[in-house]
Amino acid sequence: MPSDTAPIPPYRLTLPTGRACGLVVASPHSGSDYPPQMLALSRLDRLTLRSSEDAFVEHLLQAAPTLGAPLIAARLPRAYVDLNRGSDELDPALIEGLRGQRLNPRVAAGLGVIPRVVAAGRAIYAGKISRAEAQARIDTVWRPYHARLATLMAETYAAQGVAILLDVHSMPHEVMAAQTGRVPQIVLGDRFGGSAAPAVVAAIEAAFAAEGLRAARNTPFAGAYIAQAYGRPRFGRHVVQVEIDRALYMDESRIEPSADFDAFAALMARVLARIAPLGGADALQLAAE
Repeated sequence: MPSDTAPIPPYRLTLPTGRACGLVVASPHSGSDYPPQMLALSRLDRLTLRSSEDAFVEHLLQAAPTLGAPLIAARLPRAYVDLNRGSDELDPALIEGLRGQRLNPRVAAGLGVIPRVVAAGRAIYAGKISRAEAQARIDTVWRPYHARLATLMAETYAAQGVAILLDVHSMPHEVMAAQTGRVPQIVLGDRFGGSAAPAVVAAIEAAFAAEGLRAARNTPFAGAYIAQAYGRPRFGRHVVQVEIDRALYMDESRIEPSADFDAFAALMARVLARIAPLGGADALQLAAE
């Protein structure tokens, strides 16, 4: 396949006027700027490709900078490069020339750093892409995003003595509808305590509960690469992956905002307002827990 690398900036960054809290907010899967050559090469239409997006999540988080927290969001789509995977999570079923690659379950399912499939296991391409193409995507999209995210976390920690990353995603409603018992609308992933202190997760859960939302922890989403790579609660760096039921704010079949979108965006602004103080006056206490 010819190269489909596109000169599109890999992220949007909105900085607050002042670093007033220890919160960093990220949306790594809401990008929807599809390189034209990718669209030409894909066996799928654009709507099907978009099924793997966390569509509109970035727009639900627009209050973050007004509360003193930077907001970083992907521009390119997850189907092009998955920012919540390690740069070494390469799929030999998609990328030419890989030998002896040890596959974790994500890569084996086609969901490596360069995805082979979108939702429902639908193959993106008819064939393979070159190793050079895969590396170009990692170098031009993955590395700049993570370099900036790492800087934001370091700057926030230096300023506040704590850094709390909200890594925000969305989840298909049908995934949650298949759950038994009390079906959550929000799933908080802390890698079973590995990426955030219990007090941080409890406070975030309480912020959602105050808005009447049902939250669960770690099932079925416990957090992936970003939580693993950046969460160091013993050293005051916390990461909580937030999964939001898409039915709360969008029409999943059309990938369009629903009639409830504005109301839910306002709700999310209130949730963020409750979370932001965690990185303020309580920062040193949380860092020590």
